[in-house]
Amino acid sequence: MDRREFTASLVAGGCAGMCVDLTLFPLDTIKTRLQSQQGFYKAGGFRGIYAGVPSAAIGSFPNAAAFFVTYESTKSVFSGYTSSNLAPITHMLAASLGEIVACLIRVPTEVVKQRTQANPSISTYRVLLNTLQEEGFRGLYRGYGSTVLREIPFSLVQFPLWEYLKAVWWRRQGGRLDSWQAAVCGALAGGVAAFVTTPLDVAKTWIMLAKAGTSTASGNIPMVLCEVWRSRGIPGLFAGSIPRVTFISMGGFIFLGAYEKVRRTLL
Repeated sequence: MDRREFTASLVAGGCAGMCVDLTLFPLDTIKTRLQSQQGFYKAGGFRGIYAGVPSAAIGSFPNAAAFFVTYESTKSVFSGYTSSNLAPITHMLAASLGEIVACLIRVPTEVVKQRTQANPSISTYRVLLNTLQEEGFRGLYRGYGSTVLREIPFSLVQFPLWEYLKAVWWRRQGGRLDSWQAAVCGALAGGVAAFVTTPLDVAKTWIMLAKAGTSTASGNIPMVLCEVWRSRGIPGLFAGSIPRVTFISMGGFIFLGAYEKVRRTLL
């Protein structure tokens, strides 16, 4: 990957992240409150639907930029060593590495954002201070493991499927694919990936919102999934799946469509 491609991926990824996170933030808030242990209405219901938006605004550009720079760099490195038949594996590896890097930025902003969403009467700044005072810097990375273990399976489904759908559409149109068509592929791929990984998202939310020192806060994902299963059953494991699928399908359209459009413009 040369400097121009690096810059294009950086800027396009950052712009795409900002577009989707800020546009669809209310849906994300509703999903978080539906998954909260205290219940939807106690977590704020429909009040303060933009609670936590400063955290999302600050983290979305560098988070998405880091993902796409890593994703495109990894694809570029392995493209010369693998055949076209192994392209899905390359896409899976690139997406997984991208998520591991991006989560270093995403998790602290996600912790602050979700705690503010679940406690709309407290400001983002106060939530940040409380987290640092009670748990230290490590508190900002509460749920890092669960987030990575949610994002990697998500990306293992979304990105190979997105690349596959684009390739099929590209071939059927004789070697041409518009940005809006890449966006439609992104919406379909995102919706499928969002639904199948909802239980992992529920576990991540419970871990991030749990009180420090509790067994849930320890971040043991299988234990948390069992706890959700015992207390709420299958509906609990898929709590928030409708707004999550809606959010990520719309987000996939905006995110991947904007990424393709900006990147092509810069290249």
